[in-house]
Formats: sequence, C-alpha cells, structure tokens
Amino acid sequence: MAPIENKFSRLLDQIEFERSLKSDHELRHELDRRQAELLKKGEVPELDEEKSTQTAQDFEDICQEELSNFKFSPRVWGYESDVHSVERKLDSSLLLLVKQKLGDGFVWALPHGLRNEGEAMHQTAERVLKEACGSDLKVRFYGFAPCGFYKYKYPSKARLQESGTVGAKVFFFKAELLSGAVQCNGTLVKEFKWLGKDELATDLQREYCRSVMSFLIDE
Repeated sequence: MAPIENKFSRLLDQIEFERSLKSDHELRHELDRRQAELLKKGEVPELDEEKSTQTAQDFEDICQEELSNFKFSPRVWGYESDVHSVERKLDSSLLLLVKQKLGDGFVWALPHGLRNEGEAMHQTAERVLKEACGSDLKVRFYGFAPCGFYKYKYPSKARLQESGTVGAKVFFFKAELLSGAVQCNGTLVKEFKWLGKDELATDLQREYCRSVMSFLIDE
C-alpha cells in the first residue's frame, strides 16, 4: 500500500479497537483497579458477592497453573505400522489409496471411476467413492469443483482409433472422512491404505503422484 493507504488502514484499525466491546475479563480488571483506588483513598468499595471471591489476577494465576500442569496425550498409539488404521498418524493428514482395477490389472491410486452421461463431476466423485469403498464410509466433500487433475495417454493397443480418443483426464475432489471404514469388494478394489503425504511416492506412479502432490502442497 501507498503511505497514505497505510495511514488510513491504521486509523481504521484504531477506530475499530476503540469501538469494540470489552470482554468480561477486561471489565473485571477495570473493576479491580477501581476498587483498589477506593481502598487507597480510605473508602470502602461496594463489593459484589459473586465477584468478590476471585479477582481477575487470581483467575489468570489459576489458568497459568492449570496450563503448566497440563500434559498432552500421546500422538503415537501403536498404530504406526497399520496402514489400514486412520489412527496411525494423529499429527498429520492421511490420504486414502486403493488398489483398484484398471484395464487388465490393479494399480494403486485414489478411488476413481468413469463419469456417467448427464452426471455432474461431484456426483461422479460421490458415487465412485461409494462403489469403490462401500456405503459405510461417510465423508464430507469440499465443494462442487475439482481441486486438481491428471491426464494420461492410453497404451497404443487400447486407444480408440474410431473416436480419436487417445487418453483420459482424471479430476480430483477433496473430501473429509467423518466416520465408517473402507470395505473392499475384492472385484473392483482389492486393498486400501491410509498414507501420509511423505509416503505416497512409494505406491503411486511418478507423474500421477506429482499431480496429487500439487493440491496437497499446503497440508
């Protein structure tokens, strides 16, 4: 911002601060100061029985003592080696990978499938996840727009020469796990894993992994 814009911005912040309402704790601090000034003058302040048992400073001291005695729960529960458990890395986000049928074989990837005619892409994502991982998995999708994509060419023998289709584009949608567990049907999906961002390269093809990492960069 230009200097005049900076000055105006600081002025607006100051006005907002001066007009803002004070919290109960700030009001209690002011009450304690007024009572202390009256006592210095030899006057007896009017005490509120509900508020006279604890001053604002007493409250802060109690909070500080409680904080100093607080102990965090362990972040490692013994599930580190269990890639089927979402409890394995409590301090980081995990991504669901499935060993899903693609062509004549199975590959590790995010749950995926073809879009049906007339179907919105987010509807496809919801349907595909249910077909690949079972209806027990409850998730919340983050909006109706994809967060990334990956495009690739079909093998030469699989290209559809008649329609001119030589490859495909895969769109990714983000979703948050709410509850439930993955259910592999054995036909479409053989296996699944919950992996951290630093573990994806072990199972994913390099270019595919690069596309996935592009929308996980801030997580």
